[in-house]
Amino acid sequence: MWQLGTIFITIFLAELGDNAQIATLLLASEQKNTPVSVFFASASALAMCAAVSVLVGSCAGRWLEHVPLKLLAGVGFILIGGWTVVQHFRGV
Repeated sequence: MWQLGTIFITIFLAELGDNAQIATLLLASEQKNTPVSVFFASASALAMCAAVSVLVGSCAGRWLEHVPLKLLAGVGFILIGGWTVVQHFRGV
């Protein structure tokens, strides 16, 4: 039972202030979106992402030990950040 609490606390703390939370905050601030619809869409998306992560992690656990995940995640965040900056200046 303590494993569930440990997993919950780890994921909860990791999610605080991340890009998904900021995007959810911005979507909720738009008048055309109702808070309930933003909550359910956001919660569904996060649950689906977690399901994919668990599936990939459980199937590829041994292979992932040899992949530099922190490096790949860092490069991914840089690419997404660059794309976001470009979109800002394009006026999108």
